[in-house]
Amino acid sequence: MNQDSQSRRRFLGSAATAAMTLAGIKIDIPNTSPSMNSTHSPSPSSFAGTRPSLGPLKQIDAGLLNIGYVDAGPSTGPVVILLHGWPYDINSFAEVAPLLTAKGYRVIIPHLRGHGTTRFLSSTTPRNGQQSVVALDIIALMDALKIAKAILAGFDWGARTANVIAALWPERTKALVSVSGYLITNRDAGKAPLPPAAEFQWWYQYYFSTERGKEGYEKYRRDFARLIWKLASPKWNFDDATFDRSAASLDNPDHVDIVIHNYRWRLGLAEGESKYDTIETKLYAGPIITVPTITLEGDENGAPHPPETSYAKKFSGKYTHRTITGGIGHNLPQEAPKAFADAIIEVDRY
Repeated sequence: MNQDSQSRRRFLGSAATAAMTLAGIKIDIPNTSPSMNSTHSPSPSSFAGTRPSLGPLKQIDAGLLNIGYVDAGPSTGPVVILLHGWPYDINSFAEVAPLLTAKGYRVIIPHLRGHGTTRFLSSTTPRNGQQSVVALDIIALMDALKIAKAILAGFDWGARTANVIAALWPERTKALVSVSGYLITNRDAGKAPLPPAAEFQWWYQYYFSTERGKEGYEKYRRDFARLIWKLASPKWNFDDATFDRSAASLDNPDHVDIVIHNYRWRLGLAEGESKYDTIETKLYAGPIITVPTITLEGDENGAPHPPETSYAKKFSGKYTHRTITGGIGHNLPQEAPKAFADAIIEVDRY
């Protein structure tokens, strides 16, 4: 799940309800009904299990990868690139995409490295999950598709990736929609320990730091993903078919290596590639994002996330923050697709 190390230091709240459940602590489960006062409620199909299709996948060589992606809408329309998180996939945007194409947007939805049909072109390429390389994958995809500039929108790993591109390549970024705000990782800032209750929420990162954790994730990756979905979105009543559709993308042969490296790298337990050090140094400095931005947060996000006040000053262009109510968790695009699509359409007008 998504969160930069710098913001973790600000997150001093008690352990999440979901994490307490994992530990066997008895808790009261809140009413799962959407708020009657919500102005941004999820669409009914998100809860009823209706499963729209994104259509056929395309494949293209881009940088180090052969990337699987959806390309929907008019080819001449303004481009929106939608970026998913972990442990999710492109189907997080199955209901967002048609809302955007109906407005004339060309929508590109790639499988990130280690997911779905995306594959490395060489067996010798390091299965690297550090933040800079995932962003460079998307820049390479834009180059391969001859897309000069796009609106970037994402959550979790996808939001971090969009943040990195918007910060370092603003000339390629028309505007940004980022769930949970500013998510660029600073590994040095992340060395400072948090109070135990806050550290408790990061249990999966510590699990992944061990060989037992890597073997466990390899063996039980679908069980693990289902658990994360439930903890991160405690009021999202997804059905088995919805989960299975996305979980299939985790069967990618590079998935486990990419995920484990990502989290070990964030904790300073695995090194990145030296050729990306210059980019990472820029990112550790916490660069300001200058492009028009809307940040979103779900009112029932069970994953660790910082308060909006902690990152608002990181956006120097026209900026709006919006909390999406109605029991919306971490996978905000799939739980509240209209609110996510509306944010993209709105930020395009800034």
